[in-house]
Amino acid sequence: MNVLIFATNIKTETSKNKIATFLNANKSILQWTIDQEDIDCVLRIISEKLNAAQIIDLLNFHNFDCKELQ
Repeated sequence: MNVLIFATNIKTETSKNKIATFLNANKSILQWTIDQEDIDCVLRIISEKLNAAQIIDLLNFHNFDCKELQ
């Protein structure tokens, strides 16, 4: 199981609702959360199959900035 952590630009509820649509639809994502109160708007994803590059590509495709945090 992979816990993937990213800094994003998902600052608003509208943006959160937009990503919820495609993250919830992705069967490879078991759970996700976003901390919009953190300066980096930290997105945490739990997945058994996806890697960081795939998540970054997915968010970039939907016009969100996303970079992996260590």
